[in-house]
Amino acid sequence: MSREETAIFAGGCFWCMVQPFDSLPGIKQVISGYTGGHTVNPTYDEVKAHKTGHTEAVKITFDPDVMSYEKLVEIYWHQTDPTDAMGQFQDRGDNYRPVIFVNGAQQRQIAEKSRAKLAASGEFDQPIVTKIEDVAPFYPAEKEHQDFYRKNPEKYKLQEAGGRENFIQSHWEKEN
Repeated sequence: MSREETAIFAGGCFWCMVQPFDSLPGIKQVISGYTGGHTVNPTYDEVKAHKTGHTEAVKITFDPDVMSYEKLVEIYWHQTDPTDAMGQFQDRGDNYRPVIFVNGAQQRQIAEKSRAKLAASGEFDQPIVTKIEDVAPFYPAEKEHQDFYRKNPEKYKLQEAGGRENFIQSHWEKEN
């Protein structure tokens, strides 16, 4: 029987954060949602209007015997600009801020070590500003926001054209 753990990452628009994790070995589910705010069951419109304090995020359920949390954190970095504290690419505002939400001391230790390694790598001229925060209540987004890249490929492609793809190519893909 497989084990299950969860990881919660915020890295801009949640539509763009599902696909990189969705089909990896050991990933059981990726849900778009909201976390880190001060209201219960926020809506997309409330979050987008900056009324709730939430950020868009993905909650990943995974089998740690197949996919390690360390590897998920590494994949997360490669989807984001860790030097931009107030959004990601064309998505601006605190509801798009980059955060690794950790569930306990072990996840915190892994995330902090990974962030320190990235900061020491010299990859970026600016400081790494991605926050590491304790897990907060996570509220799944409305149905139309789940698996968005599959259900709305044209709109998803336009969203990706906002700078994320070019940034990934210039900063991350040269490593591979």
